[in-house]
Amino acid sequence: MTTTTGMSLAFAAAIHTFPGITTFHLAAPLLVFGEVVRQYSDAGWSVDVWSSDSGPVPTCDGPTLGDLAGPEVTDEADLIVFPSWPLDLPDPGTDLVDRVVSAHRRGARIAGFCLGAFPVAATGLLDGRRATTHWAAAGRFATEFPDVDLEADALYLDHGDVLTSAGTASSLDASLHLVRAALGSDAARTIARHLVVAPHRDGDQAQYIDRPILDADATPLGETITWALAHLDDSLDVETLAAHASMSPRNFSRRFREATGLSPARWVLARRLDEARHLLEATSWPVTRVAKACGFASAVTFRQNFVARYATTPTSYRSRFTTAED
Repeated sequence: MTTTTGMSLAFAAAIHTFPGITTFHLAAPLLVFGEVVRQYSDAGWSVDVWSSDSGPVPTCDGPTLGDLAGPEVTDEADLIVFPSWPLDLPDPGTDLVDRVVSAHRRGARIAGFCLGAFPVAATGLLDGRRATTHWAAAGRFATEFPDVDLEADALYLDHGDVLTSAGTASSLDASLHLVRAALGSDAARTIARHLVVAPHRDGDQAQYIDRPILDADATPLGETITWALAHLDDSLDVETLAAHASMSPRNFSRRFREATGLSPARWVLARRLDEARHLLEATSWPVTRVAKACGFASAVTFRQNFVARYATTPTSYRSRFTTAED
């Protein structure tokens, strides 16, 4: 059981490293999970970095990493993270595969960030499921793992037990997503504020976009985004949004997708669902009231969209974070 106050059952994360790893790939999950340890000392989180032989590991950036755990740390880990993988994409080997499969079988979550999706896919845990990786390695991934449904444009894809993410900075998004899943959206927002990063980007958002996201209130598009976030309970179809930005619907849709990587409709739905999660965690409002406050036409429509996105009902989601009843 976890709560929005930060209390949680003990949660142990084990992050894998290897000779030649880029320090940023390792630092991203360490930074996010380490901030959980610092900000929520009562949450029971711990973080270990491990290598296959527990020996010193030289990085591609120069420093050598010491004081590492060995593979036995995965025996009790609740989360095993592969933040990257060697550029020549070697086979992970039977020992590592068996260790990951065994951990998954006892209930551990497995995450492969960037090229780390390769060793995760090698375990077979992604067969018949959607996955992503760095866009530059998508062709190799599709060839080596034809049984995996590759979505090369996604930022991250989470099945609850197994998660994969795209390259480099998207590992921050995936790590914050894992914090959100365990401790709630308020905790994820707190961690994001301390790290000065965006608190939430959807996993199915494009890996890269043609233009940077515009600053809120700096342009008509930024002003409209800010306005829409404050009016999620209103009608926010593309015509309404375009009119607020003084643009034609076609021009608005094109510029919005360039700036956010999503269509206006998908962005609005994602923001409504995100706000709904916050209300489910922070209030005891009935589901019907939450649905109305977030702009859904009915509680039924809300539940359908919520289940489609999070694979759980609003009531079940609330029960993970509070003792309030619908």
